[in-house]
Formats: sequence, structure tokens, C-alpha cells
Amino acid sequence: MAIWPWTKSDIGDPALPPKDRGAGSFDDYDYDLVPKNARVRIRLADAASVQDELASVAASSRDEGIELETIVAARSIEQERVDAPIEVRLFVGRRVSGPVGLVPRGLESVVDQTLRRLEDRGDKARIPVEIVSTRQGLRAELLMGLTR
Repeated sequence: MAIWPWTKSDIGDPALPPKDRGAGSFDDYDYDLVPKNARVRIRLADAASVQDELASVAASSRDEGIELETIVAARSIEQERVDAPIEVRLFVGRRVSGPVGLVPRGLESVVDQTLRRLEDRGDKARIPVEIVSTRQGLRAELLMGLTR
């Protein structure tokens, strides 16, 4: 069996455990980084360290019937220069949650472009979020397909 020197690069920070690196693929987006369909999602990385916050946000959302949306600050020039990770927080009613994860390494440009596209359209620069339960615990997923 031949081993090819080129493979699809793994999405996510290799410093994180493999099950906590997040998930997503550039194959889900067209040339302009617009999601190809409404089912496209990005699972946030580094959720193992914020399980309490995710549980609190999920309970608040369920109890109050609130739809969750991201609040992502634009990266400064300095953060771009050092390729700092994008931390994601959520709007929960009128309050802002603590960090609920990081955009997986390699997919920062998709999230940045989505936020710019929403602002250019005159919409709020917020991406819908769903908190899902997995074998590894709670995870936040950005519903990128709903921003089309």
C-alpha cells in the first residue's frame, strides 16, 4: 500500500486532544467561503475545559427558549500577526457567556469572512449556535449554513 506524501491536513490545533480539536471542512464552502448548504456546521475546539459554561448556557437556552448566537470580536492586527485563536462567546438573553470554545485552527478565515458578509448585508454579525451532547461531553456548533 502506497503512502501518499500529500493528504488533507487535519483541522484543529495539534496541541489539543484529537477529540477536542473541533471539526469542519473547507469542502463545505464555495470559492467565496459561502456555505454550500444550510446543514454546514463548525464544531468548536477546546470545549473540554469549558463544560460547566456550556452546561449553564444550554440550561439557560432551554429554560428560557433563547436562540443562541455568537459574539466574536474581530482580531486585531497583532492577533493576526501571531495567528491567535478566535475565542467564541455566546449571547444568552441579555448577557454574554464566558468562552465556550475556539474556532478550529485553519477555519478562522471562514468565520472572519462570514462575519464580514453578514455586516456587509446589514445583518447582525452573529452566527447561530447549537449546543450538542457527544460522547466527549457538550460541544458548541456554529450553524454556518444558516448564514447563507
